Amino acid sequence: MKGIYRNLVLIIAVITLISLEALTHPVKGQPVAADTVKRGTPVLPMLLESYNQEFQKYLYAASKAEWELNTHIVEGDTMAAFNSRIANRQLAAFTGNPQWIEISKRFMNNKGISPLERRQVNTIYYKVAKNPASEMDAVSRKVALEADQVTKLFGYDYKIDGKSVTTNQIDGILRDSTNLKVRLQAWESSKMVGAGLKDGLIQLQKLRNELVQKMEYSDFFDYQVREYGMNSAEMIALCDSLIKQIWPLYRELHTWARYELAAKYGVKRVPDMIPAHWLPNRWGQDWTAMIDDKGLNVDDFLAKKGPEYIIKEGERFYLSLGFDSLPQNFYANSSLYPVPEGAGYRKNNHASAWHMDYDKDIRSLMSIEPNTEWWSTALHELGHIYYYMQYSRPEVPIMLREGANRGFHEAMGSLMGLASLQRPFLEAKGMVPKGVPADTLRQLLKEALDYIVHIPWGAGVMTHFEEKLYASNADSLQLNKEWWDLVRKYQGIEPPSPRGEEYCDAATKTHIIDDPAQYYDYSISNVLLFMFHQHIAKDILKQNPHATNYWGSKATGDFLKELMKPGATVDWRGLLKDKLGSDMSAQPMVDYFQLLMEYLKKANKGRKYTLPETI
Repeated sequence: MKGIYRNLVLIIAVITLISLEALTHPVKGQPVAADTVKRGTPVLPMLLESYNQEFQKYLYAASKAEWELNTHIVEGDTMAAFNSRIANRQLAAFTGNPQWIEISKRFMNNKGISPLERRQVNTIYYKVAKNPASEMDAVSRKVALEADQVTKLFGYDYKIDGKSVTTNQIDGILRDSTNLKVRLQAWESSKMVGAGLKDGLIQLQKLRNELVQKMEYSDFFDYQVREYGMNSAEMIALCDSLIKQIWPLYRELHTWARYELAAKYGVKRVPDMIPAHWLPNRWGQDWTAMIDDKGLNVDDFLAKKGPEYIIKEGERFYLSLGFDSLPQNFYANSSLYPVPEGAGYRKNNHASAWHMDYDKDIRSLMSIEPNTEWWSTALHELGHIYYYMQYSRPEVPIMLREGANRGFHEAMGSLMGLASLQRPFLEAKGMVPKGVPADTLRQLLKEALDYIVHIPWGAGVMTHFEEKLYASNADSLQLNKEWWDLVRKYQGIEPPSPRGEEYCDAATKTHIIDDPAQYYDYSISNVLLFMFHQHIAKDILKQNPHATNYWGSKATGDFLKELMKPGATVDWRGLLKDKLGSDMSAQPMVDYFQLLMEYLKKANKGRKYTLPETI
């Protein structure tokens, strides 16, 4: 800990050697400035420069420790978790130093600072609340518990019939098997890890709340939402409005899926709610595997090319848009492929992009296999990587090298995932044969089973569960009951059999553990990506939004760069207004799927609807 405070000396000395009152005193003969002290010393720029440098140093150390924790999980080895705790504790001690509260409050209320300085000052204050050094005991316990939960989640030994299986194997069963008994075993196996995470989740809820409540935030969910410039009620209202806009289409998809799945599994009585193990995803968040569309399935093509082709061709796609090559350290430092059998360790199988130092060290954690799903996923992760590269420039301070909002980051990735699976794009790359008549409705159905289906899950189940989790006394909550009540309401899905409080099915979703109270980002990103796609298709490419080819369009690349380059230096609402001329709305998404809506209404004629008309 001594090293932390030694590195703070240069910064804190500025405040201790001169009175805070002097910071607002005018220099004789000059205008009043909040960042000027007696004798004209520019205090605020010096503070911000020092903060950015120190923040980057501690961030990088924590990122490297987290990377090791996620990429090299060895049963019984606690060293990675220990190193992660130490590095995150040091980062927390720096960002949470109580001095920052007084300093940031002093400057944030002064009208003499520039907008860019104000954003940095507000960011400093925001970061204090997450890990206030005045509560270092609680911070240390939180950091240790988070590392322990990650180790338990990603080091868990999933088993079916007593044999160890990977999450990729479980996903494969849920995607491909038509044997309901086998599917049930796989689904139940996927949920067993949650029981061992329940107590830790309750402890984390208390610690996360306790820390942010030391500031002005009502709870941890409210704290996370404030990064959008909103409060909890406003975020819930936004999420509910997005669900309401797409609900008529989701209701049609739900009705269609119930009948399709019942026929697939030979079940005569169509259930009112979809049994969770009937769906091709552990959480029912993505139903695309219900559509076996050989016309746009590139598995055979990719199998011949191998997994390395996916990432290299993905890079070439971005190059065609005018982006730069990936730095060599991306390939040297990333973990892109599954852990070899017999390696003696596991890794986090959830795809992710990492901006290790908020500058040049960019990496991705994936388990790429040569199939259609990983093709789209890899393009998505590269969207994050290129976003990092665009705002990692001197004009953007280190602490503001993030998306305009968190949803923007996901939107960039998802946008490229969508573009990478449109027929003209795939035909131009030789990934599907040319001249085959396009089945637009089938492709729209497949896309809706991803993008539309995800919104009641993300903006509904996940967001409402975490809002209630953090706004309530966790000890008094029946977590599994709360979870499944929301799943039934928003997704129309139910468990295969009653799930008591001995389980904690919410905790099986990685974001609940290691990316808490932010899942609305994904729903917001889905809406944003269709806003971006509609603009690119209609205003730049002059192409049908259902049949685009971004490849080689420098104008498309220029538009994306304009969205990416500011990072978090601008207000995201203003950026949307400036570049698209509108506020955030799901209407472009609704417009995109209008043909599908008309088709499903005909297909569902005479069928029983079990979801309400409105929500």
